[in-house]
Amino acid sequence: MSQTAYILAGVTFYIVSIIILVIVLNTINNNEKKRYRKEINSLEREKNLIISSAILSEIHKVEALISSNDKMQERLEDWKERFKEIKDVDVPKITDELIEIEDLFNDKDYSSLDEKIAPVELEIFYVKTKTNFLLDEIKDITLSEEKNRDSIIKLKAEYREIVSKYNNNRSDYKDVSDSLELQFENVDKLFAAFEVAMENNSYEEVGKIVKGISDIIGNLKIIIEEAPTIILMGKNLIPNKIEDVHNQYKKMKSEGYNLDYLNLEYNIDETNKKISDIFAKLKVLNVEDSTQDLKTILEYFDGLYINFDEERNAKKIFEEYTRKIIVRANKIEKINNGLYRKIDVIKYSYDLTDDDVKVIEVIKQEIAAIKKDYDEIINAHRTRSFAYTRLGIEMENLSARLAKTEEKLSTALRNLGGLEEDESRAREQLIEITDIMRKGKDKIYSYNLPVIPQTYYIQLSEAEAALKEMIKELNMQPISIKTLNIRVDTARDLVLKVYNTASKIVQTAAMAEISVVYGNRYRNVNKGMNEALKKSEDLFYKGEYKKSLENTMRALNNIEPGVSEKLLNGLK
Repeated sequence: MSQTAYILAGVTFYIVSIIILVIVLNTINNNEKKRYRKEINSLEREKNLIISSAILSEIHKVEALISSNDKMQERLEDWKERFKEIKDVDVPKITDELIEIEDLFNDKDYSSLDEKIAPVELEIFYVKTKTNFLLDEIKDITLSEEKNRDSIIKLKAEYREIVSKYNNNRSDYKDVSDSLELQFENVDKLFAAFEVAMENNSYEEVGKIVKGISDIIGNLKIIIEEAPTIILMGKNLIPNKIEDVHNQYKKMKSEGYNLDYLNLEYNIDETNKKISDIFAKLKVLNVEDSTQDLKTILEYFDGLYINFDEERNAKKIFEEYTRKIIVRANKIEKINNGLYRKIDVIKYSYDLTDDDVKVIEVIKQEIAAIKKDYDEIINAHRTRSFAYTRLGIEMENLSARLAKTEEKLSTALRNLGGLEEDESRAREQLIEITDIMRKGKDKIYSYNLPVIPQTYYIQLSEAEAALKEMIKELNMQPISIKTLNIRVDTARDLVLKVYNTASKIVQTAAMAEISVVYGNRYRNVNKGMNEALKKSEDLFYKGEYKKSLENTMRALNNIEPGVSEKLLNGLK
């Protein structure tokens, strides 16, 4: 390609780039212009909506309603002034600012345009708010007749229901009928005043009248609903309950019950004062908290029946404990005193220390304290110092203390009474142990043993020494039961050991001898058997009966397998 061609290509590329750049910039500029135009149009539209025909229409309605009401005339003039300010000051100001924005747009001064749009938006919003607020104020008057008429219609319906319920149940309202009928007259007057105010277009007064009627009817509904219950409880239920409770109270007092803790007389006085206050409030048609207060009073007097029942039950418990506790205490004291009188003998006879027998002194002191407290409780009962519920609890506590003392005494009786039993049992065991010793000696001599093993004589010597120590302990004064029990256990164990050893020696010797006799059948036919039997006989006469038996059995098993089990089973 020639140099000219390159130059043409370059120029063409440059021109195309410039065209594209211009198109892009132009597109961006057009989009931005559209956005600003849209915002300006929106502001213009919002400005035009500020002044609507609705305000003028509502003002004309108010003018038609006004007659000679000075206050309403003053308000109307105020509304006109405020509307005039919006129309002649605020809106023209916004118009001027929008013209300025339009000029900036035409001059394509977009940076200044951005700074101007936001304040104008805020200004339009502010003026629109003023306009809407003004319109709402005017509508409160123009729509008040319809609104108030609707309210009055509903209130009259509610009022008719209230009057109807009252007339159908007059006897339920006899304590408040005068106040109710006076209030009915007031409501009727207010309804009439409403009509007059409506005719005079006194709309401010009308609102106050409607609110007054609504408040009175709302209170009347509560009175009509709650008054019968208040009258029933305050005039019948509670007085009857008070009378019944008071009669039971006096009867129980005459029967010896101490009911001072209930403060009944004071509470009855306070209750009567409270009921009087409630009915004084009811007279002026105030029932706030009255129903709840009367229910609380009723629950209080109902609860007194539970207190009375608790007192009656507590009296039964108290009287039952009164009989049982003193009998138990005297019985424990008698037994403990018997131990106390013998304590010196017991200490001497069984070598006991003061610590070993101090429980008897402790029991004696506890019984004395219990009887002292018992007398104080009985005295409190005689003088009617406390209610039976408290006396019953005191007696229950006293019974629990007595039960612990009884357990201590039972333990002491088991421990101290067991000393004599241990001594008696030891003397009986001495006879048994001596008999076992004799049987052991008879057993060892029941078989004609060539030699008695030395082991037997060692064990026999130990057993005889232990037996002598046991006899010595039994003959001592005082006897140490702890030491005696040790001596008994030691002697018994050693004597049983002697008896078992004698039995085992005799049994082993007999088995050894029988096995040799059985092996004699093979002595002449088996040289090995003959030699084994000679060795067994030699061991037997030396007193080694176990080794003799083992040697013979090995030899027999070689000749006749299983014969050892056969012989052993036959001997058992």
